[in-house]
Amino acid sequence: MEGGAPATPRLAQKPAAVEVTPNAQARRSSPLHCRKRPAHFPTVEVGFRSSIIFVTLCTNRRQPVLANKESVALVVRAWQGADYWHVGRYVIMPDHIHLFCAPNSNPIQPLKKWMSYWRNLVTKGWPDRSPLPIWQREYWDRQLRRKESYAAKWDYVKNNPVRHGLVTKADDWPYHGELNALAWHDP
Repeated sequence: MEGGAPATPRLAQKPAAVEVTPNAQARRSSPLHCRKRPAHFPTVEVGFRSSIIFVTLCTNRRQPVLANKESVALVVRAWQGADYWHVGRYVIMPDHIHLFCAPNSNPIQPLKKWMSYWRNLVTKGWPDRSPLPIWQREYWDRQLRRKESYAAKWDYVKNNPVRHGLVTKADDWPYHGELNALAWHDP
């Protein structure tokens, strides 16, 4: 056969070996742990199962401006005024907030819209203009899937002031509470 294709195809050459660094391996095996920005997934409704979201948000540049009576009162009033979502248990640390929330409207309003709304309320009412902006742009959220997750997350959150060395017992931290009982129920 002249000028035709060979009867047996040539095998493709193997690509050169790629060196895998430990960081590259970690990124490949666990992409969520290396994420620079949070992925905000829509709230998923499953029958009559609870839709409870665990949220963590920080102040801009981690400024320690939140752990005082005036700031906490302002945040709690904003949550009460932003009623598309109900806030359950929460802990307000000097530079970040942990909270559990659940939708309070049908259809469910986007969590991102609610977060923007109440953070704007707090910013507008902030008495001292020097730490502005108060909030980091992004926040972390995770929908809880099981009752055990809710209990475990709350245990972690309520002990946050102890881990940070602010108090010796979790109940001694004055800036925690529960606005609405977010009871867990499965279908």
